[in-house]
Amino acid sequence: MATRRQEKVARLVKEGVSDAIAHHLSDPRIEGFVSVTRVDMAADLRNADVYVSIFGGDEAAQNKTFAAITHAKNRIQSLVAGRLQSKFCPVLHFYKDEKFKKALETMRLIDQAASELEKGDPEEDLNEEV
Repeated sequence: MATRRQEKVARLVKEGVSDAIAHHLSDPRIEGFVSVTRVDMAADLRNADVYVSIFGGDEAAQNKTFAAITHAKNRIQSLVAGRLQSKFCPVLHFYKDEKFKKALETMRLIDQAASELEKGDPEEDLNEEV
């Protein structure tokens, strides 16, 4: 379980990374909407796992955007360091967060199954009559 200090630093890192990506990076490879979904801090506050979701475009464009973000890791880390009032800035490690996409796919499948149940399957109706 994360301590209050870990949670506070994680929140500051999340805000800093979000701001850096939205306002301070001018890489043309960054397309679509980029959201920092969560930040997991190490117990010693020296490492931070940053999870980002990328919306918009196809899979190739999303991969390009993620590559641009990881390429700008040092720039993002220096911008985050300016926001933190501590002796050191955690080293950022970026990961794609696929949870939201998986949740959307699950919801789509549930809606599809529900609509098929509402329509009723004509083959089932024939089997019941026989």
